[in-house]
Amino acid sequence: MAIAQSGLPLPKKHRLGTFLAVLGPGLVVMLADTDVGSVITAAQSGAQWGYRLLLLQLILMPILYVVQELTVRLGIFTGKGHGELISETFGKHWAYVSVTGLSIASAGALLTEFSGLAGVSELFGLPRALGVVLGASALWLIVITGSYRRVERIALIFGAFEVVFFGIAWAAHPDLQSLLHGLTQVELGNRNYMMLVAANIGAVIMPWMIFYQQSAVADKGLRPMDYPHARWDTAIGSVITQLIMAAVLIATAATIGMSNPNASLNTVQQLSEAITPFLGTAWGRIVFSLGIVGAGMIAAIVATLAAAWGWGEVTGFKHSLEHHPKEAPWFYGTYTLVLLAGTIAVIFIPDLVSLDIAVEVMNALLLPLVLGFLIALAFKALPDEHRLRGWYFWVVLVLGGASAGLGVYGGITSIPGL
Repeated sequence: MAIAQSGLPLPKKHRLGTFLAVLGPGLVVMLADTDVGSVITAAQSGAQWGYRLLLLQLILMPILYVVQELTVRLGIFTGKGHGELISETFGKHWAYVSVTGLSIASAGALLTEFSGLAGVSELFGLPRALGVVLGASALWLIVITGSYRRVERIALIFGAFEVVFFGIAWAAHPDLQSLLHGLTQVELGNRNYMMLVAANIGAVIMPWMIFYQQSAVADKGLRPMDYPHARWDTAIGSVITQLIMAAVLIATAATIGMSNPNASLNTVQQLSEAITPFLGTAWGRIVFSLGIVGAGMIAAIVATLAAAWGWGEVTGFKHSLEHHPKEAPWFYGTYTLVLLAGTIAVIFIPDLVSLDIAVEVMNALLLPLVLGFLIALAFKALPDEHRLRGWYFWVVLVLGGASAGLGVYGGITSIPGL
């Protein structure tokens, strides 16, 4: 319960206002988690295995919350971003190792998101360069001309477009009995099934999410009294993002999974062509494209800002959206450089499918490094009363270890020839 300075409980209206003011970092990062690569992963899961991977989406809700709640705790009770805290706790060397991994993951994420924008352009018969350049220009203007709160609001607007996937799932008319039956079926002995299990885990826990949320909490200036509301922000986001993943899985399981489970779904065009005939080609294509654009844009904002924040924190340069570009040239310069590199790569590299596969493998292999730093910081850098301890410490350790282990397994087994 929220308490006023007088010691009396705050009125409900005031508590709601406080919660809405705190709301943001958790929702933004969670909606960004359902990016273009995650949508494709969920679609493949439904197409190839029907509803048999649906239960995993629900199981991942608390795991995602546990991981991201640690970033909230670290950001609020230390007032520092992830890279800065690693530098102070473990030294500059490890901070540079961590932020280098972040840069690779952020660049890979940006390629995935821009490949989604390129796919939407081609879906409507337009040059891929047009969609990518327009998207990159919008992202640059949003960040270069705005404060943190303005950027957050715009990101949430983009993320709101992802709710169209609920409509797509509803329009696919899933069979309830088949859905419930699929929840009880697992194929743990099947190599391809386990690879998709690992891919879904890799699609849920990404390095740039951890850097972004901790830095966003610090940049927004959240205080210890905001901690309960910030946890709810993260919990609500965890549920929404996994329900979106479940909606995509249900839509493809009810359509492609029933008629053509071997369909290739590695691009936006293939995914749209497989789903939209069941919804009506014209409107289905428009609705589907809105969801992809929303997913790609919000994830691109989060991934690029995470990289800029990370490098600013490690190097000591000014790194806040509250600073004018002239006050923080390295921060905005890093953001612009990452954005420009992603734009050029997607325009000129023809094989976007290979790019998506490489990004998934890379994210999976980075999980031990990312989760290892996060858990170590929660154990060492937090004030005593907020450190991980007791049974919850072991829960976090087991969940983090299992997630990292399955991520590495999926990454290694997806490398051709291994």
